[in-house]
Amino acid sequence: MTTHADAELLALGQQYYLPVYRQRELVLQRGQGARVWDNQGREYIDLSAGIAVCGLGHNDPDLTAALIEQAGKLWHTSNIFHSEPPLRLAQELVEASRFASRAFLCNSGAEANEAAIKLVRLWASQQGRGPDRRVIVTFRGSFHGRTLATVTATAQPKYQQGYEPLPAGFRYVDFNDMAQLQAAMANDDVAAVMLEPVQGEGGVMPAAEGFLQQVRALCDQHGALLVLDEIQAGMGRTGTLFAHWQDQVKPDIVTLAKALGGGFPIGAMLAGPKVAEVMQFGAHGTTFGGNPLAAAVARVALRKLGSDAISHNVARQSAALRDRLQAINAELGLFEQLRGRGLMLGAVLAPAHAGRAGEILDLAAAQGVLLLQAGPDVLRFVPALNISDEELEHGLSRLHAALREFAGRS
Repeated sequence: MTTHADAELLALGQQYYLPVYRQRELVLQRGQGARVWDNQGREYIDLSAGIAVCGLGHNDPDLTAALIEQAGKLWHTSNIFHSEPPLRLAQELVEASRFASRAFLCNSGAEANEAAIKLVRLWASQQGRGPDRRVIVTFRGSFHGRTLATVTATAQPKYQQGYEPLPAGFRYVDFNDMAQLQAAMANDDVAAVMLEPVQGEGGVMPAAEGFLQQVRALCDQHGALLVLDEIQAGMGRTGTLFAHWQDQVKPDIVTLAKALGGGFPIGAMLAGPKVAEVMQFGAHGTTFGGNPLAAAVARVALRKLGSDAISHNVARQSAALRDRLQAINAELGLFEQLRGRGLMLGAVLAPAHAGRAGEILDLAAAQGVLLLQAGPDVLRFVPALNISDEELEHGLSRLHAALREFAGRS
């Protein structure tokens, strides 16, 4: 039941927010681990983690300590001057990546992808390629951001409608379709192929086994770059620090954000040897990128997310989540399939329930569990990577109750 105080806060959002979101009518107040509480003191198990951002859960003590310590020293310098946290973070990202030579720090995933797009185009220009030979191929179902360039790279018309004219130089093919990709690159006008190892907004769709290796080989054949968007799938989410490690490929560019800051806004673009020296003084920049507060927090998050403890927990809890969802489905018959990697899983609704993911999210919230959808037909599970057995069990028990109610309505 919404209290008067909550109603007042929700009214503020309705009056003063640009109405581009459709939030659920609850006001979250605090969090601990994989649990959050609203203003009424009601507890929820959070299986959404701020859209895969809170990889270490809420109120992680090590992240909090890093933020507080840095807050007492220095908040901002701009990139006219150095400070220690971003310098250390750049080194640690490059060394952890196993491929990169340099890093560019920014504030969000969209900014990281924007930087990657600019880097591809500038590299192609320096290779002597004219504007008509700087095409970037992306995949239908992808999601790369909301800026004008990244929304164009996002091969989903629903995100693009009304924003035309869109920037030129992007070409779309179906995900996991090598024949289409080969045809799209046949004219040798492609400067890069850009993709997510696991599409998030596109329905939690993983790259097929061997697909990334084939893409890498095709890029090499045509003199194109391989750009991997690991904004959602990276930082331990799929069971390894970088998702592409599981595909045994070496990219030219990787973009990161979300869990890298554990909830503090940060993004990064990592550049491999082929492109690391392309952008020189004045070629790109950002006022807040490499902020000392964000970098101090991200250093701790990177260290913890790359630990064996996290990778082991992701593997164990991914198996537990799959097993429990399959058991629920054996009873209720709501899902057509489960897919994804690690703790980035999607439950695809059976055709009889297509288009009703949002309804299930509402029922789940009423039962005290928060999750996401990936389009109208897929429930998306991206909990904290350190979620405990107890937290996951409580969350899935509550979800089970919500799904029973949904099945009863159906």
